[in-house]
Amino acid sequence: MSEEPKKEEGTPSILDKLKIKKTGVRPKEKIYQPREDKTTSPKDDKPIQIKLDGEFKMVATCMQNMEPELEQELIDLGAKEIQVKRRAVEFVGDLELLYKANIWLRTALKVLKPIYHYSAKNDDELYKRALKLPWETIFNSEKTFSIDSAVSSTHFTHSQFASLRIKDAIVDRFRAQQLNRPNVERFDPDVRIHLHINDTSITLSLDSSGTPLFKRGYRVKQHLAPINECLAAGLILKSSWRGEEDFFDPMTGTATIAIEAALIACNIPPNLNRTNFAFEGWNNYDVSLLSKVLGQAQEVYRPLKVNIYAKELNSNNLRSARMNINSANMRKSIALEQADFFKTPPPSDSGVMIINPPYGERIELQEGLPDFFEKIGSTLKHEYSGWDAWIIASDEESFKNIGLKPSKKIPVMNGKLECQFRKFELFEGKRVEEVIRRSGKKRD
Repeated sequence: MSEEPKKEEGTPSILDKLKIKKTGVRPKEKIYQPREDKTTSPKDDKPIQIKLDGEFKMVATCMQNMEPELEQELIDLGAKEIQVKRRAVEFVGDLELLYKANIWLRTALKVLKPIYHYSAKNDDELYKRALKLPWETIFNSEKTFSIDSAVSSTHFTHSQFASLRIKDAIVDRFRAQQLNRPNVERFDPDVRIHLHINDTSITLSLDSSGTPLFKRGYRVKQHLAPINECLAAGLILKSSWRGEEDFFDPMTGTATIAIEAALIACNIPPNLNRTNFAFEGWNNYDVSLLSKVLGQAQEVYRPLKVNIYAKELNSNNLRSARMNINSANMRKSIALEQADFFKTPPPSDSGVMIINPPYGERIELQEGLPDFFEKIGSTLKHEYSGWDAWIIASDEESFKNIGLKPSKKIPVMNGKLECQFRKFELFEGKRVEEVIRRSGKKRD
């Protein structure tokens, strides 16, 4: 159980935690209106206008098979014209929604804002079209920038060279407008631009997130193979657990799943610990609007009404888990203990557990993989009647060794590993009797 944390004297506000300058003012550099460069631009092109106000199209990217969860998150945020794509969801909204998406989305990796789509078959066409964009209206020359690319094309075989041509176009555009050229910064730029090439189809987008959104900001320590935060949140959302009953992470590692569960149950945005977002480098960055979004986020906090348990046997992992829990301000919400899942009793009579076992590709087990998963199945069968157990694993043989029949099978990706996320409903006696018992419990 947890109570809503009281603000202590001297505790930094959320704005301070995000390092947002409350007196932030747009740079004083004069922003020139775009004009056509007749010497280097295609003659048949009209002046390009970039829409940065009102409503506009956005794209949230995600891990494979997390599209349904991301779609529902966007529905909950009030997004319009939602379209599910492969590893992405397109939607329409305004600047406030863009800020909310970065703060609130648990399964999104990035939030992109497409600004220009065109066709090109060679490097010169790629460059000339990008040169016509009024980049000076997006950011000023004091800002650094970088370009990342995703290229699948027989016309553009070197993604780095394609990125270089876009960089040249941006720099040359600033010079053509009689402005200083902005500098490129590979590792920590103020502005990030995404180049997507599919055959001859070119899309230039602004990356509003910056570092991927799975980097929440609370992880200060990690072990050899930590689970991705977006994946952890996605697994919890797929399990349909929202904080109505006890939650158990029996092989917690560095506590990522337990922390994400606490954030979901308390309705806390996952990215409040982030120190910055890439949209802060844009000319239209609105600090008062972001302050409003953060203030609204504080108002919907829910006190935790159930227990969240986490167990870890490894001492090093346990120390890391404790540090991460403290960093996420979840010390009072998560009951962490050093314990062996196979040798300790269940923490409560019933609930939902998610097991991310240290399967062979992640961590070398001291015992054989078949024996390890057989022990999981035996422990669940004999000790955890009344629980719903969800297990993620990459090997079909491992699930066979568990020896229990799953009620759900969901394909997911854990990094480059193709995995299954399976649900096991644990009960004594006949299944019909258990269904009736659980139905009556939910009505109560």
